[in-house]
Amino acid sequence: MQILQKKALLYISGDKIGFSMEQMGQTDALTLVQSLKDQGICDIFLYHCSHNDQEHEAAIHTMKNIVRYCDSTLYAAGNVWRFEDIKKYLYAGASLVICDQANNEEMLAYQEGLKRFGQEKVKACPVCDLLDKLQKDEALDEFDLPNNSLTVHFSWSDVKKNPQGLLPVVTQDDRTNEVLMVAYMNEEAFQKTISTGRMTYFSRSRNELWIKGQTSGNYQYVKSLYLDCDNDTLLAKVYPVGPACHTGAKSCFFKTVLEKPSTAINPNQVLEQVMDVILDRKKNPKEGSYTNYLFDKGIDKILKKVGEEATEIVIAAKNPDPEEIKYEISDFLYHVMVLMAQRDISWSDVLTELANR
Repeated sequence: MQILQKKALLYISGDKIGFSMEQMGQTDALTLVQSLKDQGICDIFLYHCSHNDQEHEAAIHTMKNIVRYCDSTLYAAGNVWRFEDIKKYLYAGASLVICDQANNEEMLAYQEGLKRFGQEKVKACPVCDLLDKLQKDEALDEFDLPNNSLTVHFSWSDVKKNPQGLLPVVTQDDRTNEVLMVAYMNEEAFQKTISTGRMTYFSRSRNELWIKGQTSGNYQYVKSLYLDCDNDTLLAKVYPVGPACHTGAKSCFFKTVLEKPSTAINPNQVLEQVMDVILDRKKNPKEGSYTNYLFDKGIDKILKKVGEEATEIVIAAKNPDPEEIKYEISDFLYHVMVLMAQRDISWSDVLTELANR
């Protein structure tokens, strides 16, 4: 069974955004995007209609915030005045930049963008026709855009239910692989999860359908679903918004029964933990903290330290002892993270950019 991803068209100018040019600014950008997420929208088309460079730059900044906040595929079109705009849209988090075939200026930018980024990142089509189709919620097959339809390989009849007719579900954070919770689905919850893209369970205590986050706002957006070898347990990998547990804990599994110290290191968790400390120092300064010293001195001091540490890596790399270069790379990464915090850039931003290359 094929399920098409739901699409939305938004117009953006500066920090104003809306479903039409007339509606721009009536709703805060992040509030509007949250409402789209609640509707299960997976593809967002952003049409830039800024009138000047100042509005254009503000719109790109708004787009960065949207990408950071939402878990949708973002397409950007409009006001591709030069190749630099293609770069800015992509660097802001757009998965694809669409140039207007009817605009000579945009087509010049398109040719340069195509050489640099390829057809996976830059497309050309009649943008007016595309907008018209999006407004009418019609198929976009003629525009040769990426096919974001999802294929559902199993139906409810394929799974083995427990005596109560329910299917156990283990829910896992798609980014960290942390197990968040265990719940159950009936057939209606299973179908609603697939059709909306939001985790929907069956509450045994309330004997009713339970859309995770409907009351708390802590929705779980489906990234993938897997059946185990016996078809009697579902593994759901999700993008969680907020904690999974009713206690406010990120995961329901926080009570230690038995624990053996582990020497295994999760690099992603280490980087996030160090970044969390740096961000906490920025928000809550601590006397004598070297991190706060760097923040107090400002961007020039931070940049100077990043440059110095980069040079130390070059020098250490000439030394056959690997311990020295490991030490210097660690120093460099720490100072880079201070720079990231200063410029409001997260590891998620950086890793997403790497993944898109």
